[in-house]
Amino acid sequence: MHHVIIGAGPAAVSAAEQIKKLDASSDVTMLAAEVAPPYSRMAIPYMLVGNIDQPGTYLRKNSDHFSSLGINIRHARASSVDTQAKKVKLLGVDEVAYDKLLIATGATATRPPIPGIDLEGVYNCWSLADAHKIIQHAHEGSNVVLMGAGFIGCIILESLAARKVNLTVIEMEDRMVSRMTNNTMGNMIKDWCVAKGIRVMTSTKVDAIAQRDGNKFDVNTNTGETIDADLVICATGVRSNTAFLDGSGVNVDAGVIVDDFMQTSVEGVYAAGDVAQGKDFSTGEYYVQAIQPTAVEHGKIAAQSMVRGHLTPHSGNVNMNVLDTAGLISTSFGMWMGVDGGEYSELVDKEKFQYINLQFKDDVLVGASSLGMTQHVGVMRGLIQTESPLGEWKDKLMENPMRISEAYLAGAQSQHRAMSA
Repeated sequence: MHHVIIGAGPAAVSAAEQIKKLDASSDVTMLAAEVAPPYSRMAIPYMLVGNIDQPGTYLRKNSDHFSSLGINIRHARASSVDTQAKKVKLLGVDEVAYDKLLIATGATATRPPIPGIDLEGVYNCWSLADAHKIIQHAHEGSNVVLMGAGFIGCIILESLAARKVNLTVIEMEDRMVSRMTNNTMGNMIKDWCVAKGIRVMTSTKVDAIAQRDGNKFDVNTNTGETIDADLVICATGVRSNTAFLDGSGVNVDAGVIVDDFMQTSVEGVYAAGDVAQGKDFSTGEYYVQAIQPTAVEHGKIAAQSMVRGHLTPHSGNVNMNVLDTAGLISTSFGMWMGVDGGEYSELVDKEKFQYINLQFKDDVLVGASSLGMTQHVGVMRGLIQTESPLGEWKDKLMENPMRISEAYLAGAQSQHRAMSA
């Protein structure tokens, strides 16, 4: 059995290793579009700071790790897939035949359609090649404009600040990290960054980028302000890599559409990671959840289905984000924005940059978010994932959300007593 995996990120690596674990006799080929060994994009910020060098970003540190498992890595880019003939066509004239196929091509950084966005000196921060360019130009005292204060932007932000550049962050939403924060929490993150000497402009758009004086740039905003920059970094979003699937018969929406076994609309073809519209635990809906833990789990589920068949349906991933923004930890889980007819409990301490918000549906915790606190992270996720009725503890948490660990422990003890009876 020949399993071909298009991609070499966390989902691909997780799947390849799981396939060999379940069936050591199978042939596994990973198609890696980049020349580098499989690496983690989430490690790039540490490389920007100088805490690690390029090998430190690699998902597996031993150079013979994949070959020792019998996993063949081929550095080639897929140009199309012929699902009738069961072949992956590569750029050029070559092709690879498969018995089972996993699409794990991840996502690509996008750029807004504004004048000057493609100038040399305007970079994304998504690949190792991008990181090397940024390191070359982001020197102490350089004027750097970062477009976007979403999840990726905030990860990059800390690295740039550590390089002691003069950093200006421009975000079109009214708060930072709007996909995991409400207005209160998002603006507390902004206040934290400003206190660190970072200029943050929310509710602002870049209208155009113009080059002047050699390697200098004028970044023009919709507020009428022009910002001087030596370097512009674009972190405004990503999109799933699906263009090569045109004509393949694989159904694509925002990402590749999969079922509860990670199989696509074509039998024997699966998808995982940032390219897949996987199942959300809280809502039961399917969408692209572009975080590394989900990618790893997708890879394992897809591998199980590819080797052993469709045995156990995927219950879905808990929407989970944990972010470090210049030393301030923020988290969000599940339906952090709340549900119709639900209730919430909130505690805010702006001076200490601490925040917690719990979202309930009846007496079940369905979502949570926090800032400046890490002691409740596992408890929040656990209560959401188990969907445990809180009973009287719901009212206690409405009064004081900081008692969530007590509520979790009380629930665990109650369950233990029930099982022992």
